[in-house]
Amino acid sequence: MSFTEARLEQAIIDLLAEQGYPHVLGSTLDRAPHEVLIKEDLRAYLNKRYQADGITEAEIDSVINRLDRLSAADLYDSNRSIHKLVADGFLLKREDRSKKDLYVQLIDYAGLPEQRLPEDGEVESIDANGPEYQVANNTAAYGTANIYKVVNQLEIEGKELRIPDAILYINGLPLVVFEFKSAIREEATIHDAYVQLTTRYARDIPELMKYNALCIISDGVNSRMGSLFAPYEFYYTWRKVTGDETIEKDGISSLHTMIEGLFDHTRLREVIRHFIYFPDTSKRQEKIVCRYPQFYAANKLYQNILRHRKPEGDGKGGTYFGATGCGKSYTMMFLTRLLMKSVEFESPTIVLITDRTDLDDQLSGQFTGANPDFS
Repeated sequence: MSFTEARLEQAIIDLLAEQGYPHVLGSTLDRAPHEVLIKEDLRAYLNKRYQADGITEAEIDSVINRLDRLSAADLYDSNRSIHKLVADGFLLKREDRSKKDLYVQLIDYAGLPEQRLPEDGEVESIDANGPEYQVANNTAAYGTANIYKVVNQLEIEGKELRIPDAILYINGLPLVVFEFKSAIREEATIHDAYVQLTTRYARDIPELMKYNALCIISDGVNSRMGSLFAPYEFYYTWRKVTGDETIEKDGISSLHTMIEGLFDHTRLREVIRHFIYFPDTSKRQEKIVCRYPQFYAANKLYQNILRHRKPEGDGKGGTYFGATGCGKSYTMMFLTRLLMKSVEFESPTIVLITDRTDLDDQLSGQFTGANPDFS
């Protein structure tokens, strides 16, 4: 029995179902051919998540309209803006002006380390019906309300009709796009899957790709993850499930480590919230997604610093050793974001010490460009 792209697609859909992502056939969705949001899911999520706050239909409409209005023609800037809304949330100005603004998150991050509420000017404001402003102070606790779906064979009309192999939706947002190629077809390579996502889909159905957080390419033997704007050589395999394994997985086994590791609900939400970086001062279209060693290292460092924090601990947060070229500076940047956003650490002072002038320049430029991500 040959392992065709259709069989690979079904195998990955089945693996994702085991991780808690139910499968939906694209043709069964009630939508216009050009629409990519599952608006009924986004409405259902916002209604459930903010029911206690009395969110109104008009306020939900204002959120959906804000997402719709971001221009797919300016794909990079819109993708960055949407990521900021998804990762950091935003302030929703209420229909009833006597109510304080509501801090809204498009993904329920319950179960992740608690993050401090944004201060005035740190996140975008979405206005239901006017220009007035009040500071939000929404501290209500919510259970996990996310709606997960994997949709395959969704026909999307754009400059040309395109049918992505699979799309992972969270609360109606198409955040992960998969493209598959068969390893047994010599004329179709995993690089072709990369080109399909980053060139053809970006050109022909940018309305889908403006929401994209992660791109996944796989031929069953090789499976890689990266950003829409990254060169092919910066797509990487996710080789560990928990980060505690001593042996990294390759080949077909690495497909399982990616699905069980990256697509664990908690880890995927962590990656989306803290481990995607848009340089603020770059003149190029850059979007950095963590590699799996950076993800596990930053999280373990954060937890170790928290455990050893004075006065309860000894103040020794730990030491991290990384090989040359492993992306240590990005690991430190992701760790800094975790610390700066944390309620536990209350905006700590971070001191960087280097032993080379070129590292001074590299780190200062990188951290300066990341400044909005730390606020």
